[in-house]
Amino acid sequence: MNDGAGRGLRAVALGGGHGLHATLTALRLLGDVVDEITAVVTVADDGGSSGRLRRELGSLPPGDLRMALCALAAPLREPGAGAADPADLPDDLWVRVVQHRFGGTGALAGHAVGNLVLAGLMDVLGDAVAALDEMGRLLGARGRVLPMTCDPLTIEAQVTGLDDDPAVVRLIRGQVAVASTPGRVRRVWLRPDRPTPCQEALDAVRDADVVLLGPGSWFTSVLPHLLVPGLGEALVSTAARRVVVLNLAPQPGETAGFSPEQHLDVLSQHAPALRVDAVLADQAAVPVPDRLRRAARTMLVPDGTVHLAPVAADDPAAPRHDPAALASALRSVLVRPRRAAAGAGERRT
Repeated sequence: MNDGAGRGLRAVALGGGHGLHATLTALRLLGDVVDEITAVVTVADDGGSSGRLRRELGSLPPGDLRMALCALAAPLREPGAGAADPADLPDDLWVRVVQHRFGGTGALAGHAVGNLVLAGLMDVLGDAVAALDEMGRLLGARGRVLPMTCDPLTIEAQVTGLDDDPAVVRLIRGQVAVASTPGRVRRVWLRPDRPTPCQEALDAVRDADVVLLGPGSWFTSVLPHLLVPGLGEALVSTAARRVVVLNLAPQPGETAGFSPEQHLDVLSQHAPALRVDAVLADQAAVPVPDRLRRAARTMLVPDGTVHLAPVAADDPAAPRHDPAALASALRSVLVRPRRAAAGAGERRT
């Protein structure tokens, strides 16, 4: 299958962390549909190994970038093969080494090997994109990983519910603080407030056939892409088919108590001009489908649709998307006839 021009689709997935990892793996399983995969990754992490390297070296936090590279390089299991057991997969020593974390209590404790390698490459080459491309070649990645900006960002948020008076609004700062707040996140923004977008990321979004936003930590991994000047505008104006993939469950902290439609409401509040072609959600995670469809109407293009499908892994203790099931659900979205975008510029070849 292809887009009618003799090639497969060019797909761009935006996000960070485990949600982006699942999306990238799903796209790789659609090799008969998708020819090119690009990941555009958030760069606001300030916790763990990434936060330590960011503070000590002033570099981009490498953790989410590393995970995306490994998603594009790790051995794949075939759809329908059941739960993935690493012992049953073809061996890929470099992926395992890059994902390995040091134990112990010394200076290296908690650092992932890949975080150190990527930070070292950025330091030596002086170019985050070149460093990611080089590490991608080392791992044999089937696609490209790009940062949404080439400078580390800080997330700030307005939060209520931290005081006895529930109407009091507090400002909290930092990705870890926002993701773990016991309050209710109302709005997020970035510092610096006008970061320069990565040019290669802009080109990828503008040239894409399909752009996927989510799943992932909604306020700290998904929304930030829409808040970067230039990148947000590219997501609004691209001729690509835009697909929002919703989370399986509210995330403790930043989206505690959120319904599926509240996720869309927040997305619309932060990017009111964004229109999407499809909203994809796990059917078991949507208790009232008609309510989600009503909430999606304001964001969908005239022929846009809400897709409900079983996309969750069989792991009730830790809700996560199953890449094979997600790939199956995405297939019906990706192979729909391409819409014509009013005012879209010519696509580069």
